Amino acid sequence: MKLIRNSALVAAISLVALSAQPALAQKKNDKEAAPVAAAAPASNVVQGIAVANLQAAVSNTDAFRVAQQQRPVTYKPQFDQAQARGNALEAQIKPMIDRFNAARQGTMTPALQTQLQTQARAIQDLQEKGKQEIQQILLPVALSEAFVNEQIEEKLDQAVQKAMEKSRVSLLLQPGAVLARANAYDLTNEIVAELNALLPTAQLVPPQGWEPREIREARAQQAAQQAPRPAAAAAPAPAAPAKPAGPQPEGR
Repeated sequence: MKLIRNSALVAAISLVALSAQPALAQKKNDKEAAPVAAAAPASNVVQGIAVANLQAAVSNTDAFRVAQQQRPVTYKPQFDQAQARGNALEAQIKPMIDRFNAARQGTMTPALQTQLQTQARAIQDLQEKGKQEIQQILLPVALSEAFVNEQIEEKLDQAVQKAMEKSRVSLLLQPGAVLARANAYDLTNEIVAELNALLPTAQLVPPQGWEPREIREARAQQAAQQAPRPAAAAAPAPAAPAKPAGPQPEGR
């Protein structure tokens, strides 16, 4: 069974860990729907149907939580360097912002407007450059987050299947597909338990040169598109007309 997942992360490899929010049913602003949101009695539960928040299941696993606790210690040099760079950047930009705000108090003239535009561009360029530098410093941390998530997600299909079998669920829905539900339909905790059994701990530091799945797949797709296609076989030349055997009579 294959599960549809949203891709997290990868434009500048600035990855974000999955949110650890509990599974909640989404409600629309419909007054008539409010009474339905209350937990229904167990006798009214339809067997074979369940709802699960897969992102919350991943984030609530032991492997994910332990990695979150270990990461600040393992990558302390990177965090400290990023913090120091952020403090230095703030100290560098603050006087520029103060000068910009002070200049805005004067009478607006074409020359002043040009000056303000130049100052604003300089501040923005410096902020963007500093942001990229900090992202580069924290790249090992981002890769660690993606590496742990991928290890857990590789077990997710199996965990969902086991939880569905044990709970005799034949139809599993995402919370966003349900207007309202009773808590008895939530299968998230059962999936978390199966993930904990399948992957008690995750490797925190990825191997040298490791890249997230989305980047690997994008590289493979790009390589496939750039691969030279085999040349079409040349059409065979038309056969020469067969010459009759033996001597031919001379014409008159």
